Amino acid sequence: MTAPTLYSLLVVDDEPDLRTLYELTLLREGYDVETAGNVAEAWQHLQDRSYSAIITDMRLPDGTGLDLLRRIDAEGRREKAIVITAYGSAENAVEALKAGAYDYLTKPVDLRQFRAVVSSALGRTPTSALPAAVSVQERPTNTPLAAPPLALHRGARKPEVTALSRMVGHSDALQHVRGLIDKVARSMAPVLVWGESGTGKELVARAIHDVSSRHHQPFIAVNCGAIPEQLLEAEFFGYRKGAFTGANEDREGFFQAAHGGSLFLDEIGDLPLSMQTKLLRVIQERAVRPVGAVAEVPVDVRIISATHKDLAAEVAAKRFRQDLFYRLNVIQIPLPALRERLEDLPSLCLRILERIASESGLNAVPQLGRTGLMALLNHPFPGNVRELENILHRAVTLSGHQLIEAEDLGFPNASPHTTEDILTPGSGAFEQAAIGISPPAPPTALATAAPSPPTLPSDLVTHLDQVERDILVLALEKYRLNRTAAGASLSLSLRQMRYRMARLGVKVTDQGIVLGERFDPEADAE
Repeated sequence: MTAPTLYSLLVVDDEPDLRTLYELTLLREGYDVETAGNVAEAWQHLQDRSYSAIITDMRLPDGTGLDLLRRIDAEGRREKAIVITAYGSAENAVEALKAGAYDYLTKPVDLRQFRAVVSSALGRTPTSALPAAVSVQERPTNTPLAAPPLALHRGARKPEVTALSRMVGHSDALQHVRGLIDKVARSMAPVLVWGESGTGKELVARAIHDVSSRHHQPFIAVNCGAIPEQLLEAEFFGYRKGAFTGANEDREGFFQAAHGGSLFLDEIGDLPLSMQTKLLRVIQERAVRPVGAVAEVPVDVRIISATHKDLAAEVAAKRFRQDLFYRLNVIQIPLPALRERLEDLPSLCLRILERIASESGLNAVPQLGRTGLMALLNHPFPGNVRELENILHRAVTLSGHQLIEAEDLGFPNASPHTTEDILTPGSGAFEQAAIGISPPAPPTALATAAPSPPTLPSDLVTHLDQVERDILVLALEKYRLNRTAAGASLSLSLRQMRYRMARLGVKVTDQGIVLGERFDPEADAE
């Protein structure tokens, strides 16, 4: 007795031979398959029952596959759609993804890729699965997987707490982002996340992955700006033993590591033009050729990219390929800056302080005082949420107080009245948002507080060292602890960066940045 069929599919194509080919291929995979020759016949099938997915040709006698997609969307139906387009018709493919298609295939259809895309849409592994990374002939059976490249972000595995739950706030701008995440997670359409540095682009990418049917598969995050140009191809596509000096074994690249899951390309605007050309081919062909290999390796990867740059302007300036921009920018999710959603600031501060207390082993969660909140509401936050985390972390570490006020944050001259423009005490919104924030100080204390004049440092050398130390820490955090990239952003060579880090006691470990004692290398040498 055969196992019951779990998935039902509708194949729509006006060519009987192709319909039969698709049907037989899917029947071997254990699917329940029905077919239709045009839009009207397909819609009649849809009126009679629901399907797990629909596979439709773009050109049909009485319309197009897009017409069918639009009717499905208008009816609020949940079937995922895969569109088959003519070879090389990039415009049709992008149009199909924008219309809500889960994915697309180009003619002539590769049956291995056909099975892989259908199974991906249904969240299952095909019976005739694609190779996980390289073909059987290319990967020796006794060769273990190489360790993930160093340019991978920390924590590439699926987190226990979903990224969507870590997006704190209830502002309209953030609710709009959440709505877009829920919509785009249903398809394979490439997503471009745009936002200023520190707005949480990687968090949004992880949320898309967590909500999608690929959430059990790898999420690989790559900082494109942190990889030296000469290593890009090897890091992205992998290499074969002997491909170049130092290639002592086969190694997988980012695309193979993300097979079946999602690949997040952070700061995509920093890729050089030569690499943009190769990336475009991979997206179009769904296959990579490792350095030193002859054959291409099929990959099943969803691309999510991010940038703080205006890529349209980069295209106009000939620094970014227009065809790659066209492929990546199918769906764009713009992220609001922190200054544009200040109503989320109290809940953000509370969540960050809770995390700091947990990581630091504190007995109680520090609380943000009224003057501290007002100081933060007045701050422009050019570094957005990342800057807020740094400010609060520094305040908790250096102040040692349970109650964090403006002077603990480094804002002793904060104005006490600007909070009313954002949250009004007594209206209910302030009290609801400011859980964990201390009550306002008595009016007399606010009235008698006078702004203090700036003070001169008692030790200029120590003061300047602290400023330089803070800058080094910010640069390392921005470039994911990559000393070469952080130094380059400050016009420092790697050697100069190492010298300054050693002198100021800044160390990079597996746990992150550790601050130790400063020392003077020149004095020690004497």
